[in-house]
Amino acid sequence: MKITKFIKNSLIDFPRRISSVVFTNGCNWNCWYCQNNLILNSTQDKTEEFFEFLKTRKGLVDGVVICGGEPTIHNDLPEFIKKVRELGFAIKLDTNGTNPDLLKSLIEQKLVDYVAMDIKAPLSKLADIVCSKNSIQNVQKSVEILLQNNVEYEFRSTITPDLNTQDIEEMAKSIIGAKQYILQQYHEPLNMLNAPKPLKIEVLQQMCEISNKYVPTIIR
Repeated sequence: MKITKFIKNSLIDFPRRISSVVFTNGCNWNCWYCQNNLILNSTQDKTEEFFEFLKTRKGLVDGVVICGGEPTIHNDLPEFIKKVRELGFAIKLDTNGTNPDLLKSLIEQKLVDYVAMDIKAPLSKLADIVCSKNSIQNVQKSVEILLQNNVEYEFRSTITPDLNTQDIEEMAKSIIGAKQYILQQYHEPLNMLNAPKPLKIEVLQQMCEISNKYVPTIIR
């Protein structure tokens, strides 16, 4: 698994922990609003540099956030996590939920301490939003795995302009029983000309009220 970029210190990416954030290359989806296209297509490999840095952060950083791209497309993800854990750091995994078998294995082996799973869209719209049909059928399996409460988790959605209140209601219904659902404001992609504008905060608040009927929801 190749690390193409890392952030040395973050106070916002791992709840209740100071963390470093690593970005893996490659993704099995192609979300039109993705901000990480340069990372996904990068030929850089900063894995060795990251581990050398991490050895200097003991006592200063509590955890490591693994995001992408999509980390679970890499078969050697468990080995990478074990290497980080040997240095004494907690692990947060950011995932799109397309590899439920690996997700379940990581939880059962206690290799992850926290999982953030993106709910990109209702299943009826998902292929259009992520520009792919790859592994879509696995998303609900991953939801069910997290709802078993064997690891700390959150569900989150980036509210793009092509989502409406009916979509949010459908998404919230798909994760009934979840401890927390986070709605995130979409930001215009830096590499896209004439990108759609974000929805107004009043619309997000309305969506949050609708979602709260089914699952505890906040706007971040």
